[in-house]
Amino acid sequence: MAKIARFSGRSDWIELDFVERERTPSELMELGIRLYLSGLSLSNTTSELEKFGVERSRKAVHDWVQKADLQPASDASPDHVALDETVIRINGQQFWLYAAVDPEANEFLHLRSFTTTTTALTQKFLRELRERHDVSDAVFLVDSAQHLATALDREGLRFQTVRHGNRNAVEHLFREIKRRTSLFSNIFSHVDPETAETWLQAFAVWWNSLN
Repeated sequence: MAKIARFSGRSDWIELDFVERERTPSELMELGIRLYLSGLSLSNTTSELEKFGVERSRKAVHDWVQKADLQPASDASPDHVALDETVIRINGQQFWLYAAVDPEANEFLHLRSFTTTTTALTQKFLRELRERHDVSDAVFLVDSAQHLATALDREGLRFQTVRHGNRNAVEHLFREIKRRTSLFSNIFSHVDPETAETWLQAFAVWWNSLN
């Protein structure tokens, strides 16, 4: 039980509005979501639930995460935003994952996956970020990627080019995401971009709940 508590954490960030027809107690659904997002495989998550007398399939746990439709909280006003992108592979396909992180809070502000990376898509990501958070006065921390600087300049946002310091926060979160997304091909037989996007958003909410 101590091991489960260490993996699970609090659950006030999970809203199970979809549970009307579910036969699993909501507290165990919440536990299953937390265990899976915190690092357990679907198989190990269902094994832990069996200890409470609940036998559910791996697909059921996967569906709970999808139906919960978790999204990072909005309305933050960070002083700095670490902005970066990285390549992830999902079911053999290459995607570009954009992330904006509050380095002081070590929390995701926004993240999205795209099939390619361009200045226009970077601007689209920044506009979505601005719809969710007050970043007009924030200083964006970026690496030497020219299209990031160009997009920020076009959007009228301040930025600094840095390689270490506060920008390391986004690199750390990327490493954890890559560790988890590398499991997609083994967990799901058919992963589409929408499924992956929902999981990434849910992972961000779980990560933020730890802080």
